Amino acid sequence: MSDSPGSGPPPPLPRQQATQPTTALRQRLAELRGPSVAPQPLDARALAALAANPGCERRALLDGAGVNKTVLAQALGSPSAFGQSQFAFMRGNAFEARVKADGGAELMRLLAEHMGTAEPVDVTVPDLTAAGPEGRAARTALALREATEAGGWALFDHPMLALEVAGSPAYLEPDAVVVDPAGRWTVIEIKSFPMIDASADAAKVGAAARQSAVYVLALERIAAHINSAGGTDSTGGAGGAAGASVHDRILLVCPKDFSNLPTASAVDVRKQLSVTRRQLTRLTRIEDIAAALPEGTTFDPGLPPAELTAAVESVRAAYAPECLAACELAFHCRDRARGAGAVEALGRGVRGELGGLTTVDAVLAAAHGEEGDPSDPTVAALRRAAALRAEALAEAPQPAGRESAGRQSALRGADVQQPDPRESGLQQSGLRPSSLQQEGSPVCR
Repeated sequence: MSDSPGSGPPPPLPRQQATQPTTALRQRLAELRGPSVAPQPLDARALAALAANPGCERRALLDGAGVNKTVLAQALGSPSAFGQSQFAFMRGNAFEARVKADGGAELMRLLAEHMGTAEPVDVTVPDLTAAGPEGRAARTALALREATEAGGWALFDHPMLALEVAGSPAYLEPDAVVVDPAGRWTVIEIKSFPMIDASADAAKVGAAARQSAVYVLALERIAAHINSAGGTDSTGGAGGAAGASVHDRILLVCPKDFSNLPTASAVDVRKQLSVTRRQLTRLTRIEDIAAALPEGTTFDPGLPPAELTAAVESVRAAYAPECLAACELAFHCRDRARGAGAVEALGRGVRGELGGLTTVDAVLAAAHGEEGDPSDPTVAALRRAAALRAEALAEAPQPAGRESAGRQSALRGADVQQPDPRESGLQQSGLRPSSLQQEGSPVCR
């Protein structure tokens, strides 16, 4: 080996420098999580929810740091009932075990029936045992490459996939992945909700499709790495070996009708995959969010409630009513949004229609002519809606007995719960969230 500067292996210093940021980031995330708190793994459901709301830096940082948001919500005093019951877990595990029995024979039959493939024969089940999620992810990637090069059928039971999200690795575990002789990989998602008369609940199927799209995205990156390393592509490879590719349809397996017998359906996830890919690229890198936090910030649930609340509020959130079905901190964020009078609490559609008016107080002031530029179309529409409502109320006849009923209500004022003044003012101005979302502009009610 020559001793000239241009020859020999590269010095180890650049590699050490490259690993220093990753080590520093992990240490920083461990400090945010708490010194004695174990990390919560980031799964495909969390990634799908994060991709649906990429502007929420709070969720991105908490998920990237491995913070258990359920425990955090309880410590903040805003626990949620988000999650799955133990009965559903047990039923799902029992159904999955039945589907995968006998080496996955029933699973492969469903694959051939609903995906239009040949009847699988001589199916191998690779051993994916390894130490830790990193080791399992590396073992899965190696086994996928070996199965693709072998040109046979292979069933991967709970493989581990790695996907970098906002500068932090996330480890995903699909129910199963099948490799066919053409080198094409198919994701199989097993759910416990039933298919009745060959159709299932649309909302649950959509959630399963979004979750599977994350798996497909992770597999696409593994396939791209394998093809680039081996000089192959999705059509063919060097030496006649087929390149790796990922199917854009997944196989959804569910119980048939009201029985425990499995049935399946092919689900096209191209739309969900496109949305997930675009939204994940919009996420702010976790190290950038962490660098903007005050020194000593931590989300340890053992902190006093006031300190913990201040730490959580130091990270910007993007609340929307849809968060109630996807995030454990949704009740806390909703209370904060309502307390600040933010229009986001009324829905993304309302927020988009109101433009630069970000609070309910600002909307009411603009509708009453107290604030706002009259040339602004949003302000003009609000004032027009308020005027139409006032005109309609002036022309409406007074219902009989309304005055006496009002007096009786006044006498019982101590027993009547007073409404939120912001919501009351919004309704008196003729504005309702449903009208903004359905009609596209404020209207009279």
